[in-house]
Amino acid sequence: MMMKLPTQFQDHRHVWVYIELEESQVNPVSIELLGEGRKLADKLGAQLAGVVMGPPKGGGGGPALEEAFAYGADLVYLVESQLLTNYRNEPYTKALTDLVTIHKPEILLLGATTLGRDLAGSVATSLKTGLTADCTELNIDSDGSLAATRPTFGGSLLCTIYTLNSRPQMATVRPRVMSMPERQTKPVGRIIRHELTMVEEEIATKVIGFLADNRSDRPDLAKADVVVGCGLGIGAAINLKHVGALARTIGGEMGCTRPLVQKGWASSFRQIGQTGVTIRPKLYIAAGISGAVQHRVGAEGADLIIAINNDPHAPIFDFAHVGVVADAHRLLPALTKAFSRLMPFRERQLCELRVKAYE
Repeated sequence: MMMKLPTQFQDHRHVWVYIELEESQVNPVSIELLGEGRKLADKLGAQLAGVVMGPPKGGGGGPALEEAFAYGADLVYLVESQLLTNYRNEPYTKALTDLVTIHKPEILLLGATTLGRDLAGSVATSLKTGLTADCTELNIDSDGSLAATRPTFGGSLLCTIYTLNSRPQMATVRPRVMSMPERQTKPVGRIIRHELTMVEEEIATKVIGFLADNRSDRPDLAKADVVVGCGLGIGAAINLKHVGALARTIGGEMGCTRPLVQKGWASSFRQIGQTGVTIRPKLYIAAGISGAVQHRVGAEGADLIIAINNDPHAPIFDFAHVGVVADAHRLLPALTKAFSRLMPFRERQLCELRVKAYE
């Protein structure tokens, strides 16, 4: 049975999710948070609200409103202003802080993106409330408090953090940590508009131009359907070619653990884990990976995890769906050959060319 909240918190109600816009499109992490926020709101017997901020007309506000309701929001708070055309900390912080001060949510969730981390930190500071960053699990405790779980001590432990003496309870969640909810066809519901009381002269930062990220050659592990990851168990840097060959053979991307990045064997954008990329592929082959908490929280959302490790007691076998006790650097080439034989002749020829190009 849920306990009664302290008197000073009883006027704080409902769960809010900040809907982050990226080039007028809703960032997928916001949709994931709407799904999680819906669960929390239902447990509290509260409403789920989305918060949309941006420029008036054509800035993504319309589509964002539709998406918020389609993924579970009961209402949306909307702030439109030319000052919100591009993200700048000052106007966005003031808009969200003012909204929270007036309407008093109990829980406020944001994505742990570059924008979300910046905004969450400044809003929490302005409101003098707590903020739990990079959460891997959110729940409601028996007393009605938000139980926010995240890795700590370098990823070796999981801890659950409570904000006991202030409201709202704030948390950020990294992309792909939570599952994507189902989209429902729903009409746009109740919208509460808020006016940003600020002028350009009060803002110290100015946007003078935009440079697109041209690093299109980098793999997007977060969106990959198939990932082959490797750890120190592959033995040596030269054995990375076997990991890459298997990944290319089955149409996937290659990832790695933090120690490989620290040794300089692989680039940081291939790192899977709490301090790297969170993945949710249909298939994840983990080769020579022990399965420490830091890596587990970044990979356990995969639909199917096949672990290869020569240590039968490796922690990764605790959450893998299929475990193979073997030397990864010996098994990977055999798997690559086996998968190649199963492919049609033409596809196999193309695959062999891709593997040779990688080597």
